[in-house]
Amino acid sequence: MHYYIIIPAHNEALFLSDTLHSIVNQTLLPKKVVVVNDNSTDDTEGIIDTFIASYPFIEKLNATSSSVHMPGSKVINAFNKGLQLLDSHYDFIVKLDADIILPNHYFEKIASIFRSNPTIGIAGGFAYEEDVTGAWKLNHPMDKDHVRGAFKAYTKNCFTAIGGLRNAMGWDTVDELLARYHRFNICTDDTLHAKHLRPLGKAYNPKAKLLQGKAMYTMRYGFWITLIASLKMAAKQGKPQAFWDNIKGFLKAKKEKKPYLVSIQEGDFIRRLRWKKIKAKLFR
Repeated sequence: MHYYIIIPAHNEALFLSDTLHSIVNQTLLPKKVVVVNDNSTDDTEGIIDTFIASYPFIEKLNATSSSVHMPGSKVINAFNKGLQLLDSHYDFIVKLDADIILPNHYFEKIASIFRSNPTIGIAGGFAYEEDVTGAWKLNHPMDKDHVRGAFKAYTKNCFTAIGGLRNAMGWDTVDELLARYHRFNICTDDTLHAKHLRPLGKAYNPKAKLLQGKAMYTMRYGFWITLIASLKMAAKQGKPQAFWDNIKGFLKAKKEKKPYLVSIQEGDFIRRLRWKKIKAKLFR
């Protein structure tokens, strides 16, 4: 199977080399890798150039954007710029962060997953982060059927059906909800351990704290699902303030009548799906 990788990279000099090494050592190599140097001020571009000199399937795109690292918009803006350099001659496409180390057989296994079942539209492994003792431990705050946004692979059919990635906070949730709306399944493989070199959300601007609640509004969750999802999130993170930030973000977006990310029909489907999952967990 042929696949493309797009890597948005903003000031990733500390980690990018490790990420690219893990790609060029894959047992199934990508057809093309586009690294989007997104307004970096460190040696990110120099690292990309070093790899380009040795690996012709790696390309660089220099892009200009804000230096503020906000979740959602900045990274997807960069991803979409990289997407413009690619054609449609691929079997699956990957959005990969620049601080991830993948096992050498990672994409060979992803290709095998997609070949095994044409209804699977999104696939990936699980993120592991290094603790103070040097041990790599699972860090997966979402449900086990969710693929982290740091390493998401989409079949061409699925990627086309969902209309690509939404340029907003919550893009890596709404993509899976829309995939299910279009009758694709999500597959996670717990044997695929991706090393995440930067802890989740470490580089985000503090102003981003209300964006999760806004995302829940724009995905048409409604208040009660937002309330339940926010309680669950705050409990998993051990951060009670996250609950209040989410509610404030939701109510602020509602007051300002922020545009929705999904249609009315898609929103109806999403709410039914979320209620079904909530009920299943309550009564299992």
